[in-house]
Amino acid sequence: MKRVLILGAGTAGTMLANHLRRELSGDEWSITVVDRDNDHHYQPGYLFIPFGMYQPDRVRKPRTRYLPPGVDFIESAVLRVRADDSEVDLENGRVLGYDWLLVASGTRPRPDLTPGMADGQLWHTKVFDFYTLEGATRLHEALEAFTGGRLLVHLTDMPIKCPVAPLEFVFLAEDWFRKRGIRHKVDITYVTPLDGAFTKPVASHELGSLLTDRSIRLASDFALERIDNERQVIVSYDGRELPFDLLVTIPLNTGQQFVIDSGLGDENGFIPVDKATLRSIAHENIFVLGDASNIPTSKAGSVAHFSVETFVPNFLEVVNGKPMTHSFDGHANCFIESGRGQALLLDFNYDTQPLTGSYPLPAVGPMKLLGRSRLNHLGKLAFEQMYWRLLLPGHKLPVPTLMSMAGKHEEE
Repeated sequence: MKRVLILGAGTAGTMLANHLRRELSGDEWSITVVDRDNDHHYQPGYLFIPFGMYQPDRVRKPRTRYLPPGVDFIESAVLRVRADDSEVDLENGRVLGYDWLLVASGTRPRPDLTPGMADGQLWHTKVFDFYTLEGATRLHEALEAFTGGRLLVHLTDMPIKCPVAPLEFVFLAEDWFRKRGIRHKVDITYVTPLDGAFTKPVASHELGSLLTDRSIRLASDFALERIDNERQVIVSYDGRELPFDLLVTIPLNTGQQFVIDSGLGDENGFIPVDKATLRSIAHENIFVLGDASNIPTSKAGSVAHFSVETFVPNFLEVVNGKPMTHSFDGHANCFIESGRGQALLLDFNYDTQPLTGSYPLPAVGPMKLLGRSRLNHLGKLAFEQMYWRLLLPGHKLPVPTLMSMAGKHEEE
């Protein structure tokens, strides 16, 4: 039996297990998935929990429910990968050998890496994250009790999971305060280390204009050094300070500890790969899917989706001794909640920034690119069921895997 070992049963790992089990003979191939627990979280749902739109239990389901028959699931944390031996040491004491290792272990928020964040007395009382289920749940309680003051929505540094989520939060928060009749009592500032609202110029201009329209301040080029809990200010490396009554922060994101301990990752714990094939630069029998690699695109569920669909035919070629003929282009698309029951949609890849136009069909759409619409908002809400019913089981969605320029308006 040839052995495929998948580390991580999140979006990418679950998709991989479903796709590969259909393609690889059960008589010739074993597929094993390892993860630390049996809780699969719909992470886009974290955004809605602080505003009472989702209850915490809604985003959590058993991982094993979405893994196909013929795939073995082992519930254990990973200690290290011994790539030269093609073995993985688990926390439960087991050692697993593999012929092919697929790392889909994602990324994790690290509030412990910023002085005054997780180690400060204001953590989860006046300083909150929403990139974890616990953080999002506690933030809901804080927002319910918040009657006015200075709200900072802060991004520590890139890369992070779902880079549009901080902007979505600030727009939803502004709308939430407006609906409660206290918007005039809340001063909102979006704080970012970037030189604008987003990483891509056209999108940054559009989103920056929306911040202005909603009377949300933008503090750019703010590189956080520490949080001063005593004075309730955040302090940048250049000495700037911003006071807060409520701070919603997105901590530094890194790869998993076992990646770092195994010597597989870069300084941030992300594994260097060929960005077209997702094959490890250092080890030919290791591929990296989802957020765990260092590819220069968003760490988002759409990237996991499109990269897995590109990877699977490549993997079938390489295990049969053939050259890989498919190339991942960094395709990502993201809905951005903008409040008022509307959302924007971005579609981009390694080489092309988000543009205006229609998606997925030219002229017809029905989604609007880089423009607010009710349909985009409904599309984001509908994606929850598509995620559980179609995406995780590995069914084809009615969108192109590689980015298409059809329907897009190029900037002159």
